Amino acid sequence: MTKVQEIQARVAASKDDIIKFMREICAIPSMDSQIGPVGERIQAEMRKLGYDEVRFDKMGNTIGRIGNGPRTIVFDSHIDTVGVGDRSEWQWDPFIGKVEDGVLYARGACDEKNSTPGMIYGLAIARDLGLLEGWTAYYFGNMEEWCDGIAPNTFVEVDPGIRPDFVCIGEPTKMNVYRGHKGRLEMKVTAKGKSAHAASNHLGDNAIYKLLPVIAGIRDLEPQLGDHPFLGHGKITVSDLHVQTPSINAVPDEAVIFIDRRMTFGETKEAVKKQVEDLIPAEFKDTVKVEELFYDDPSYTGFVFPVDKYFPAWAYEETHPLVEAGQKARVAIGLEDAPSGKWNFSTNGIYWAGKAGIASIGFGPGDEETAHTVRDSVNLADMVKSTEFYAVLASLIA
Repeated sequence: MTKVQEIQARVAASKDDIIKFMREICAIPSMDSQIGPVGERIQAEMRKLGYDEVRFDKMGNTIGRIGNGPRTIVFDSHIDTVGVGDRSEWQWDPFIGKVEDGVLYARGACDEKNSTPGMIYGLAIARDLGLLEGWTAYYFGNMEEWCDGIAPNTFVEVDPGIRPDFVCIGEPTKMNVYRGHKGRLEMKVTAKGKSAHAASNHLGDNAIYKLLPVIAGIRDLEPQLGDHPFLGHGKITVSDLHVQTPSINAVPDEAVIFIDRRMTFGETKEAVKKQVEDLIPAEFKDTVKVEELFYDDPSYTGFVFPVDKYFPAWAYEETHPLVEAGQKARVAIGLEDAPSGKWNFSTNGIYWAGKAGIASIGFGPGDEETAHTVRDSVNLADMVKSTEFYAVLASLIA
């Protein structure tokens, strides 16, 4: 029996446990970065499987380690989720979920509790079969919806303070290998005005009106944005609007819009910001300002890691050793040959690969199009099958 056949036999024997584990972590709410309870459940499973180290880090992420070799690989799965939104839109309990035609529908089933069981069981199986000789392998269950990349930033710079050689990100990839995605810059535009009673609005200076040409300009800007043959076209969206006004019968004295700007290769942070600044009419330059967003909210443990909300684009070539290893792993476990791809959304890769330059790929069950929707889901057969990929990957890296 080959090593891959041994992996597959062990995964088959653990199938019921893997699915039960998945159902249980989906049933534990972990919204708004509150990942303590689900982290405890995940840590219990790692202890059961005999991990060498299991703990929370300072931020409150979950760390599990196997081995102490000179090469280090991290399997990254964010275990926080977005909220459920309007509960009436769900036709089933979003946490208990439902299974229909072999698909689990639940909050986090796709984004991204999908990869946690496979990673945790896969690493334990790899250890048992001698496939992690010379490796230090980490499972890293973290908060990402809170702020992309902040958790791996702390992994490298704070706790445990280790710079891995390779990272596998478990965001949904439809069981393909992904090797990059666009970056992002988050901005806000603040317009200042002067309040007055609505009955005497001529005495005021309406801050909302100052933003109208900016909003219209953003709406029409996208065709002018950068493009790249692999990562695709830049994107820009007005994602939120806030108004400060003494009452609904008054002229607002402040209006703020928030902008999500997806950046492709060839676009710089400075140029992206200037594109928005150039949309401000000359007569409003003194009272309308563009700012990059900065994140310094404390995690649920009270830990603060200040970071700019700028996330670089990243991509690796098909010939990169980690990408090649990922493709070999897919073939080894019996998946049909398929080209590598990219995510449309953002992942923790913006830090691992984008900022830190650490070789990273993505592999996970699920389709990102169901993420953040009431159709949040994963095919359970794929979820179990992904365990084989995570178990064999490190052994195939040149």
